[in-house]
Amino acid sequence: MIEIQLDGQKVDVLEGSTIMHAAEKAGTYIPHFCYHKKLSIAANCRMCLVDVEKAPKPMPACATPVTQGMVVHTKNDKAIKAQKGVMEFLLINHPLDCPICDQGGECQLQDLAVGYGGSGSRYEEEKRVVAYKDVGPLVSMQEMSRCIHCTRCVRFGQEVAGVMELGMSHRGEHAEIETFVGMSVDSELSGNMIDICPVGALTSKPFRYSARTWELSRRKSVSPHDSTGSNLIVQVKANRVMRVLPLENEQVNECWLADRDRFSYESLNSDERLTSPMIKQGGQWKAVDWQTALEYVANGLKQIKADHGAASIGMLASPHSTLEELYLAASLMRGMGSDNIDYRLRHAEFATSSGVRWLGTSIASLSELQRVLIVGSNLRKDHPLFAQRIRQAARKGCAVNSVNSMAELKTPDAWALPIANAMMAGYESWVQSLANIASAIALEKGVAAPAAGQVSDAAKAMAKSLLGGERKAILLGNAAAHHANSSSLLALANWIGQQTGASVGYLTEAANTLGAQLAGAMPQGQGLNAGQMLDGQLKAVLLLNNEPEFDSASGTKAKASLNAAQMVVTLSPFKANMSFSDVLLPIAPFTETPGTFVNAEGRVQSFHSVVKPLGDTRPAWKVLRVLANLLGLPGFDFESSQDVLQQIAGIDNGHVVAANLSNASDASIQLTTVSQVAPAVAGIYQLDGLVRRATSLQLTADARGVAVVDGTTEEVAA
Repeated sequence: MIEIQLDGQKVDVLEGSTIMHAAEKAGTYIPHFCYHKKLSIAANCRMCLVDVEKAPKPMPACATPVTQGMVVHTKNDKAIKAQKGVMEFLLINHPLDCPICDQGGECQLQDLAVGYGGSGSRYEEEKRVVAYKDVGPLVSMQEMSRCIHCTRCVRFGQEVAGVMELGMSHRGEHAEIETFVGMSVDSELSGNMIDICPVGALTSKPFRYSARTWELSRRKSVSPHDSTGSNLIVQVKANRVMRVLPLENEQVNECWLADRDRFSYESLNSDERLTSPMIKQGGQWKAVDWQTALEYVANGLKQIKADHGAASIGMLASPHSTLEELYLAASLMRGMGSDNIDYRLRHAEFATSSGVRWLGTSIASLSELQRVLIVGSNLRKDHPLFAQRIRQAARKGCAVNSVNSMAELKTPDAWALPIANAMMAGYESWVQSLANIASAIALEKGVAAPAAGQVSDAAKAMAKSLLGGERKAILLGNAAAHHANSSSLLALANWIGQQTGASVGYLTEAANTLGAQLAGAMPQGQGLNAGQMLDGQLKAVLLLNNEPEFDSASGTKAKASLNAAQMVVTLSPFKANMSFSDVLLPIAPFTETPGTFVNAEGRVQSFHSVVKPLGDTRPAWKVLRVLANLLGLPGFDFESSQDVLQQIAGIDNGHVVAANLSNASDASIQLTTVSQVAPAVAGIYQLDGLVRRATSLQLTADARGVAVVDGTTEEVAA
């Protein structure tokens, strides 16, 4: 440790720290623009100039290393004069458009100008003007004349997103931040550039000119999309969600958000929202009241049960539903005498498991890995924030190994991080590829291999990589979880993990994949799985928050089987499944209902509703409770979602009980080809009904199916 004196206070900091780090530890604020705790040091704004004794001139706090006995003044006349001088230069070309700037009220430049700016300007020449640039549907570069060239956005792209989409061209007053030859900004993390811009140069296109920051209420929530469980600040005006920002949580999403977490709110206010119950009569949809709709459903289910038995009734539940909704859905089905409930809509194999499948390690630990093997994942698009963490690990020397298909690695830089070793094989060959790696490890260690494999050069390279290092993980992606031979992939992954000392886990697809397992939203006995239910074996089907045509492995074939059912009931926030449904019940999206999500590491995160339900929309847990009451089922007298949560076993102190988390598998390894059909994996902006209806997200290159290859764009299969 090194001791310095900062504004008369002694501060102990680690060797190699900067004055800025010492100030943060001491609780002393030093004004700055280009410095950001998650980015490299640029020292180009000079706003953080401080007075260091024995130094000939003021020094930038962000870039000056501490030395033993250093004496620093951050608020004496010399430091303040230097900081005010920098502020005068920064304001020379800055436009006087605060009254109409979207950043007004939360602008770092505006705030610091109050303390360090002058009452007038000595600059009398014309201010510079930077031409407007269209870089896509999410980030606006309409007012780049405001840019102070802090380069935060440039460094974010290089260091966090992994793609340098913005850069600085020209010099002096002609310097501009821009994309390369008019290209768009297509990173799945691009919205974070808006957050880290200290002025109003980069703003949100969807939010632009829709509200002022002081008009907005700020409420906490949790993302309903992928398994990160990103913490959100949802900003509300007049009972309408206007903007979504990250709530900092170092253990989960740090200070970042994926674009689908940030911009999917547009769908909450779309014309496709279902606002009242509807029943199909004579092929025509008719709006009805809740009592009529629920009695119609209850009577229909009673009649079908009487005619065909409880086993003819089933429910398909989305893993994006809350823990409380999934628990009540499972309880409802079992209360009726049916075990036909499943959340595994995109799976091709439905193996039973003794525990809850999970990440196998903490989310935060992904940033510190030294070796990782990723199987069957389009990592950057499936899990943008997990990819960001592994990217940070790779920057520190982590060797990233991959077993994937060409679809997951369309280009050499598909993951925007260096890949040490890659096996690109067809889906049907993934099990054999893992067997080859296992055989190479067995040969290296002198033990018996778990399955017959070929010790190729690629297998040897991966084996050598996984046997090195200390902190290691084997991560099975969405495509591996949905694979027709997923149990063999897991069995081989476990063997490799045992031999190399690596943790083994699933990246997990949805916000509540773990929660669905915990709630028992899958057959416990002889019930039908999702694949069987979508094969036309049911007379009555309840669809909780999903659209089988888009959310299941059956795809468009699901429509035919559901059309053959006697009754299909859809519980959805949107006008969905209208071609084959008989009843539509409007349930609340995550912003309009309290609930709980369990993320990939088993972290249990509850949240409140942030706005009132739209129209006659009702929280799904209430709908399921009332439906159970109408069916005469006991044990459904819940007054709140918290009452439901307390009924769910296996939760302790905000986490799933460790004993319940298990990726163990006793399945035999099958090397024969089970299926050559590609696993059902949704695109980044097709994952769920919310992102599918978010207008701006659907205008992005990812949604349009455009890949960037060697600087040019080409259409690819979406």
